[in-house]
Amino acid sequence: MIEHLIRDVLKELGEDPCREGLSKTPERVAKAFRYLTSGYRLTVPEVLNGAVFTEPYDEMVVVKDIEVYSLCEHHLLPFFGKAHIAYLPAGRIVGLSKLARLVDMFARRLQVQERLTTQIAEALREALQPAGVAVVIEAFHFCMMMRGVEKQNSQAITSCMLGAFRDCRETREEFLRLLSLPDAGPKGPRPRRR
Repeated sequence: MIEHLIRDVLKELGEDPCREGLSKTPERVAKAFRYLTSGYRLTVPEVLNGAVFTEPYDEMVVVKDIEVYSLCEHHLLPFFGKAHIAYLPAGRIVGLSKLARLVDMFARRLQVQERLTTQIAEALREALQPAGVAVVIEAFHFCMMMRGVEKQNSQAITSCMLGAFRDCRETREEFLRLLSLPDAGPKGPRPRRR
């Protein structure tokens, strides 16, 4: 059980896990870790919960500034920031709140930001089969802020561009303009969206 392991960790650190301030810490830590890794116990269909609808809308859908809180798998320290998601529907749309729930599902696992970004994009592509999907995550990592290089203002930005967002510079630029981010993606041909 996690509780026993945390008691052992406290002892290894030179603490007394039985003292008043720490006596309930193992249970609290176990509860926190179960919550922070609850994404392992969910699937994409459960999260989307049937909220995929047939709709002829074919312009860009963007949800910005979705809060992200996750644990870095290398040090078990938090990283946090914002996710921005866009997709180009091809006959199907999803309830907007489900995009935030999808972010939470993958973020509540031990992660690296690069994988988190790709998992969100690929799950959305598989669920909706849109003309394109784009995900950008901006995050601060405690493993860089509190330890190691101790750089408090360093921000990591990752992106995953699929379909029209990868293939069409105009589409990618429109998305990045909506986010007010510079275009750092691959330069591809500029096909018309439809």
